[in-house]
Amino acid sequence: MHSFSQFKEALERLRSDLDSYSLDAGREVGSVQILPVTKRQPLEAVGFAHRLGLAVVGENVVQEAAVKIQDFRKEMTWELIGHLQSNKARIAVELFNRIQTVDNLKLLRRLDRFASEACKQQRILLQINTSQDPAKYGVPPEDADQLVETALDLENIILEGFMTIGLQSSDPAVAEKTFYSLRELRDRLEEDFKNPFPELSMGMSGDLEPAVRAGSTIVRVGTALFGERPPRF
Repeated sequence: MHSFSQFKEALERLRSDLDSYSLDAGREVGSVQILPVTKRQPLEAVGFAHRLGLAVVGENVVQEAAVKIQDFRKEMTWELIGHLQSNKARIAVELFNRIQTVDNLKLLRRLDRFASEACKQQRILLQINTSQDPAKYGVPPEDADQLVETALDLENIILEGFMTIGLQSSDPAVAEKTFYSLRELRDRLEEDFKNPFPELSMGMSGDLEPAVRAGSTIVRVGTALFGERPPRF
């Protein structure tokens, strides 16, 4: 993992890059939120983010997040950006301020039920597989309407927008197509349901520029900030 000084330099560089991409896309500087991702990084990584004013952290795995949140529950808010199995819905509601990876009706309804039991309004994003990649999680775009309709009807769910993962390619246009597909879907759903969905979580360390061009409001960044992750044992 990077040292704190390396992390600080990486964050400054990332902010500068995002400002540049935003200006090139005709967007306001500061309109893209950085979500630092601490997957498989030590607890110290969360401390780095906190010291430099990043108040929200993204985690991929419920069990790993549970350990880190014990130390930073008051200082930070937490978002789940990894796949969530229905049998972990209860603990996810307990741990996370927002869950970005809701991709089926069963999970959606379980989150609503457990949020009700916790007297909580659970903020979510729906994960859409706009790349049509069978190796990726997410609801197919043609099934998004049903999920949106259900989410809006549930009393304990707050649907704030959508999330997708870009296709890995040396050609930025490949990922950009994935991102524009989500933006166009979001725009149609806003019109059809007469409801705002302001958040588009798109872009990671390797595809930030096309994500910003396509309208991302949240970029999920891990290795570009913290360095390479330790190997999984």
